[in-house]
Amino acid sequence: MEKDKKIAVLIDADNVSDKYIKYIIDEISNHGIPTYKRIYGDWTKPQLASWKNVLLNYSITPIQQYNYTTGKNSTDAALIIDAMDILYSHNVDGFCIVSSDSDFTKLAARLREAGMYVIGMGEKKTPTPFISACEKFKYLEVLASMAAKPAEVKNVKEEHKQEESPKVGQTMTEAIKTIITEVSDEDGWTFLGKLGDTLNKRYPDFDTRNYGFSKLTPFLSSLNLFEIRSTKTSNPSISLKYIRNKV
Repeated sequence: MEKDKKIAVLIDADNVSDKYIKYIIDEISNHGIPTYKRIYGDWTKPQLASWKNVLLNYSITPIQQYNYTTGKNSTDAALIIDAMDILYSHNVDGFCIVSSDSDFTKLAARLREAGMYVIGMGEKKTPTPFISACEKFKYLEVLASMAAKPAEVKNVKEEHKQEESPKVGQTMTEAIKTIITEVSDEDGWTFLGKLGDTLNKRYPDFDTRNYGFSKLTPFLSSLNLFEIRSTKTSNPSISLKYIRNKV
């Protein structure tokens, strides 16, 4: 059995709202165990006061960082220094950097060079370079919407279909078709797990929840562009799914 990854969670309080903290911690639990949980900011500022109860409830350590110089972001520097200290402690398998700021692009790239598993989380305004530097990237608005009540989720899905359909219809469907062609067998069939892994490697922010679906199979079925078949295994509760482009 694969051992759970130990993940350091580092949050930029200047660029993240406290309303997302539950979804951040819940999502991290899908990838490993949060060990270090630190949040960086100037806690003398009134706008960060709403974080107080949140930090206590989720056992997150606040790191005080004064803005010594006007126009310079000391919070970013403190987070980066701590990340490198944690890296060289050899106590973790990965990092989760929570920010919508592109200043952490180089940090994410450096951590990955060191063999770390790097997850980024931020709002949809996050610049592309930071997203691309991470192994996986999760949009906070999407995590929050998918955790909504069932009645709300239906509305969210409809909104996502209207909002994201051009992207699904053009960029992502072409990427899926290309990957299937590249890794398929002689009959054009590709193992669904291989397709999902390759999509995540090429597009760090790919997540079926971005389109209102919790799983890959229903997302692909909704596009009506692919054939999907299941193959039974010796375990009746497990089946293998394969996909190929429609002719």
